[in-house]
Amino acid sequence: MEFNLKKILKALLLSNSEPLSIRDIQAVITRYHEQAEAEPPEPEAEEPSGEGDGQGVIEPILQQVPSLLTATQIRDAMDAIAHELEDQREVYRLLQGPAGYRIATSPEYADWVRLMRNEAKPMKLSQAAMETLSIIAYRQPVTRAEMEAIRGVSVDSAVSKLLELELILVTGRADLPGRPIQYGTTDKFLEFIGVRSIEELPASDVLSPTQITEWFRRSTQEDEPLTDKDVGLPEEDKETPTEEKNEENA
Repeated sequence: MEFNLKKILKALLLSNSEPLSIRDIQAVITRYHEQAEAEPPEPEAEEPSGEGDGQGVIEPILQQVPSLLTATQIRDAMDAIAHELEDQREVYRLLQGPAGYRIATSPEYADWVRLMRNEAKPMKLSQAAMETLSIIAYRQPVTRAEMEAIRGVSVDSAVSKLLELELILVTGRADLPGRPIQYGTTDKFLEFIGVRSIEELPASDVLSPTQITEWFRRSTQEDEPLTDKDVGLPEEDKETPTEEKNEENA
């Protein structure tokens, strides 16, 4: 049998319902060598060289299988599989989450699987829940008061819904008067948006920690409305009355 890393990875992915980590794959390779070296040679094995060492078949196979696969080799093979599945428009996709790699049904065929299982349509997050989830993702750990300082409204309903969906969790208590509860995102959130870690979230000028900290300070110390510039939006060009009058006279 010829050693083909991509085919082996596909077989492992399809046979496992849980995410497959790089360490899991490396452990399989290690186990393969341990068992191959421990097994006695098969009596009926052919010996091309004519020598009676009983290793005529197994040695070439062992030589093909590396004793240790690096994380880079595995990632490159997984990336190649993911691109192939997309290019060939297969019915499943390869996804990478915080716990490892897994095979999932392609979005365009998800409704057929749902109908087979007689499941209800997935519930979409409301705008309020999405905004609250974004604040938690970029600001975590964050308290309800901090979330409400940004949104300007109560977040009780949104936080309850996100907790129910296991997209966020309680991470501790802030070192502030009253010891308010702090919230953060879960691994399920990372899988939900398709990234491996929080560091992979797209950069956001509007939700950068420095700007949000400044908003908190203003919301508690000053009664001053935020401008477009404060939230990272381009300022509109506004002509002064004098400029408008000069243009009219011209």
